[in-house]
Amino acid sequence: MTKEWYSDLPKYYQRQIKAAGLDQVSMDRRAMLKGLAAVGGAAAMGGMMPRAAQAATQLSYMTWEGYNDPRIVDPFEAANDAKLNIDLISDSAGAFSKLASGGARDFDVVTSDSPWISRMGPAGICEYLDQDEFADVYDSFYPQFAAPFEPLMHDGKITGLPSRWGWIGPTINTDFTDPDDWRDYSGVFDSKNKEKIALMDWGDWPILPIVLEIGINPYKELDKAELKEIRKALRAVFDNSRLIIGDMSIAQKGLLDGSIVTTIPSGSYVGSGLRKQGHMNIVSTSPDLGADGFKKGIIWLEATAILKNPSNPDLAKKLVRHVTGAEAGLVLSWTDFTSNPSPNASVADKYTPEQHEALQTEYMLTSWERSQFHNIAPNIDDMLEIWQEELSS
Repeated sequence: MTKEWYSDLPKYYQRQIKAAGLDQVSMDRRAMLKGLAAVGGAAAMGGMMPRAAQAATQLSYMTWEGYNDPRIVDPFEAANDAKLNIDLISDSAGAFSKLASGGARDFDVVTSDSPWISRMGPAGICEYLDQDEFADVYDSFYPQFAAPFEPLMHDGKITGLPSRWGWIGPTINTDFTDPDDWRDYSGVFDSKNKEKIALMDWGDWPILPIVLEIGINPYKELDKAELKEIRKALRAVFDNSRLIIGDMSIAQKGLLDGSIVTTIPSGSYVGSGLRKQGHMNIVSTSPDLGADGFKKGIIWLEATAILKNPSNPDLAKKLVRHVTGAEAGLVLSWTDFTSNPSPNASVADKYTPEQHEALQTEYMLTSWERSQFHNIAPNIDDMLEIWQEELSS
């Protein structure tokens, strides 16, 4: 029996791939575009010429919103007499599915969440980067991201470079709740916060902070006893609050008016947009260390990689350098939607005092020390099943 390219993924992601029609590696272009439409971005992709037919001065770039900012794109195009064809993604699993099911041949560079970038190496859809060639880029990073940066490596080889990061932990409005009550996530179980806890409808993300709060590491294989404890914790959270929100702007509004005391997940991704608007009473922290130094926070990271056989390898390398550089890093860390730090340490030198305060730059490395690095949770299928069962009970 032939092993499918996605068979080692949790069933949660396999179902998404099959539902989108991306489970056939050898699909023809029409069928592939039909599948891509189910996960978004097909219109932009369908309008592109195949990569091999593009001019040498063009690059096809799959990336998140924000990286397409004219302040990032225009300088790169002008400096290299080049054209970037950009396809925006809405979720990392969908982006990986596009590429792994054959779409990699239509793109040159990709920016996505680090767990999926790291998988592109063993999946055979990205080029490995030469550490010596990018030594000056690594030298510009904070020591936490210095080479060898293991989360973006496979068998000692580099799959991509860090480009933006942040942390997951309690975000609160200090006008309505005591910060000392949120040195960890135990407040989500407190009856005084009943109906004031917002669970974000973001797949596996609302589960992970709760699991870490009870002292279980979701990034390792879990046994039946641990899954039983997770069920108890999720049941307690649902009993205390059944407020589930899909739109982050609604959650932010609730934080501002005090109707919500925190969201799960939360952290810099949720709070930074409000702080950018001047609401410094909105504070994002990471939980205190648990027993024996157990880390209850989460670090997320976006990274940029070069796909297999790029149409212009030198230009692709220049784009990786560009999006990880100081000028692009400044733009990426100060967007309208969310504002988060850059791995490039020199970006901080460009911030105004107000930006430093809004981005909580004095706190961000403390958050790093208190946090696990985000990856794909091996038992995510089991945890999502428990989530759905407890939600409907």
